[in-house]
This record gives sequence, C-alpha cells and structure tokens, in this order.
Amino acid sequence: MLLWLVIAYIVVSVGIGLYAATRVHNARDYIVAGRNLPFIIVLAMVFATWFGAETVLGISATFIDEGFRGLISDPLGASICLVLFGLVFARPLYRMNLLTLGDFFRVRYNRNTEVALSLAIIVSYLGWVGAQMTALGLVFNVLSDGAISMNQGVFIGAAVVLVYTLFGGMWSVAMTTFVQMIVIVLGLMYVTWLAGDMAGGFTTVISKASADGKLEWLPTFDRLDMLAWIAALLTMALGSIPQQDVFQRVNSSKNEKVAVWGTTLGGVSYFFFAAVPLFLAYSATLIDPSMVERFMDEDSQLVLPNLIIGYMPFAAQVIFFGALISVIMSTASGTLLAPSVTFSENILRGYWTDMNDRQLLFSTRAAVVAFTIIVAVYAVSTDATIHHMVESAYRVTLAGAFVPLAAGLFWKRANNLGATLAIVLGIGTWLMFELFIPEGDIEPQLYGLVVSAIGMVIGGYVGAKPHHRPQAGHGRAASGTHHVTH
Repeated sequence: MLLWLVIAYIVVSVGIGLYAATRVHNARDYIVAGRNLPFIIVLAMVFATWFGAETVLGISATFIDEGFRGLISDPLGASICLVLFGLVFARPLYRMNLLTLGDFFRVRYNRNTEVALSLAIIVSYLGWVGAQMTALGLVFNVLSDGAISMNQGVFIGAAVVLVYTLFGGMWSVAMTTFVQMIVIVLGLMYVTWLAGDMAGGFTTVISKASADGKLEWLPTFDRLDMLAWIAALLTMALGSIPQQDVFQRVNSSKNEKVAVWGTTLGGVSYFFFAAVPLFLAYSATLIDPSMVERFMDEDSQLVLPNLIIGYMPFAAQVIFFGALISVIMSTASGTLLAPSVTFSENILRGYWTDMNDRQLLFSTRAAVVAFTIIVAVYAVSTDATIHHMVESAYRVTLAGAFVPLAAGLFWKRANNLGATLAIVLGIGTWLMFELFIPEGDIEPQLYGLVVSAIGMVIGGYVGAKPHHRPQAGHGRAASGTHHVTH
C-alpha cells in the first residue's frame, strides 16, 4: 500500500512536469524558462539544488558517524557556495544574458577554453546525478521490501525523472520543484517532530549529540587537521560555483534582483533546513540504538528509511517517502538538464555552426536521454556512497574552472594564456596528486586550486592584454540562436 501511494505521488509529479512542458516553445523556454521565473520559484529551485538524496540520506548518516566535522563540505560549504554565487557572481553573469557558463568562457576567452571547461563541468555531474539515481534505487528497494532490487530501482527512477525533464526542461524543473519543496518542508518537519517525541524530546536529542561530541565543527590547531578542514570546505564552497545548474537557476530569474536574492536566500534556507534530517537521524540513535548500529555496519544510508518503516505511523511513512522522493526528483531533474545543455550548446554547437533553434532544442533533449543512460549505468556499477559521490563531484571544477570564472569576471588582466595555464596546470596538478598521492596530508584538489591561480597570474602578466571584456548582452544571448566565435 505504501509503495502504491508513493507511485501515485510520482505520477502526479510527472503530470505536473508534463503540464509545464506545454510552455516550451523554443530552446530559450526549455533551457532558462524564458527568463520568467519569480522570486519564490527561484528560491525553491536553488534550495532544491542541494537538498537532495545527499542531504536526507547521505549527510544524515555521516552525522551519526562523524558529527559536524564530517559535514564541512555539505551543508556548510554548499550553503556558502550558494550565498557567494548570489551576492558576488549572480549579478554580472545575469547581465550577460547567456545560456550556459560555457558561453561565458567562450566570450571572455576563446573556443578552446569553452570546450575544456564545458567538458570538466559535464564530467563533474556524473557523481552528483549518480547519487540521486542511487538514492532512488534505495527507496524503491526499501518500499518494495526487496522485491525491487537496488539496480532495478535505479533504472526505474531514472526513467521517471527522464520523462518530465525530457519534455519540459527548466519549466518542468521549476513547477515540479515548487510543489516538491512544499512537500519536503512540511513532510520532514512533521516526521522529525514525531521522531523527537519518541526520542524523549528536542533537548534530549541535542544533549545526547553534544555529549557524544557530534556538535563540534571547528578544526583543531593541528596544521594538517586545519588543511583538511579547509580543503573540505573549499571543494564544495568554490568548486561548485562554476556549475551549470546553479547558473541556470540564476539565469531563469525574471530580473536581476530575483537572481541575486533568490539564490542568496535559497542558500541560507538550505543551511538551516539541512539540520532537520540531521536531527531526525540522531533521534534514531535514541529510539533504536541496535538498529542504527546494524545499519551503520551494513549500509548507513538505510538508517532513516528503516526508522520510518519500523516506528512511524502509516501516514508519517507516506509523508516521509513522498518528501524523500520529492527531494531526489527535484535535484535529479535539474542536474540532468545542466550537463545536457552544456553539451549541446558548448560542445556540439561549436561544430554544427549553422544550428538553428529547433535543432538546439532537439539536440539538448537527445543529450538528456544519453546522459540519463550514462548516469544510471554509473550508479549501478559504482560502490561509492551517496555522500562520497557528491563530495567527489566538484574536485575537477575547483582545480580547473573556478579561477578562470572568477578572474574572468573580476580581473581585467585575465587573458587566454592565463586561462589556458589555469586549466592545464590546475587540472594537471590535481590529477597528478589524485593518481599518485591520493592519501597525502593535503587534498589533491587544493593543490590544483593554488596552482591554477598561479597559472592565471603568470598568464595575465606575461600574455597579451585582452582586447575586450564581456558586457551585458554580449555573446550568444539566451534569446538568440546565432553562433559567435572569437
């Protein structure tokens, strides 16, 4: 009965997504929802960017095991990313009226930079979207009491998300996410309130977590501990800034003010609401310590689903799994669209120079199908946890894409040579340490970030001064279909 009710909710969500698809008339509608989205929907989409399987199943399990010290990258780093993007990056990028971040790299630097960083961005999504598909497989497995295997659940979930993302693009993401956010917030608060009562009250749970040392989050004064803490923070806080899904949400806003404050407040909302699944998970350690201990050894991501099924009334089970499905689908749809748009706009379109609007729309949809298949296969073939998949996703963009983006926007001397050195040296250094010294004292991507910045500075002073800096509306606009090369 529980499984069928959740399936009914999924059908409703797909229906909303397909209804939203009726608003898609061209590539601009599909990719940035016609730049018509109001504040509340932008805030909901930004919030849902991060509030996915990672937050409910991943970091909640990590919190039980490691406490706040294990969550420096997410939610702390993730929230800082969204706030920084809103306050610092959103305004200048929104004014340029581009479709993708890859467009920025082409306009500010050249075609080679566009291709290199677009590929890096696309690759970074493999782990993130894979985490959502893994979570969908886990949910179907738990709800069916094992009748649906994890792998079968992954492919079922991938097919569901694909249907409405394929047809409605950003309009479907916007409308379904708005409804799903309401379900997420109300559902999780209700279930957490019940769990808190079962565990002896709010203060009892907090006191137990504090006594167990789970609320400590600052590093010690040990040099290596501080470096590890900084690396975890920067990987998510800076490495996820040059990401197409965040940019796409900003770029879908109906005006600049919505772009800035929808993103900023979405990040703040995420930080505070991420505490809800943490509290819920830690309540489980008081309600049934032996169950928690068993699943921490077996698969920590199963702690929350089994707590709900084992101890919650039926209505709360329906609400929780409805909210969990909402969480996953809202994140998965946006993160499927982002790399697909990047591929069609910044890789394919550069070789298909006379591509018209209809062809761009078709190629983006084809890319959505292809990326869904790739990610589903990856999700069933990897043994990485949800938390690890998400945490690993941003290493390449931190090492290679952050410096060219930030310098391109805010440093007048940033030029083609600087961008090339930043990418080659940053990613090269990261890969060298990742392959040969992966367990070193400092995270490999931190070396990559530092060397990338050095490469940009050297190139900026040695290479030729850039002839222009991008202005508002410069380049291939979100409303246009022409191709601009430099």
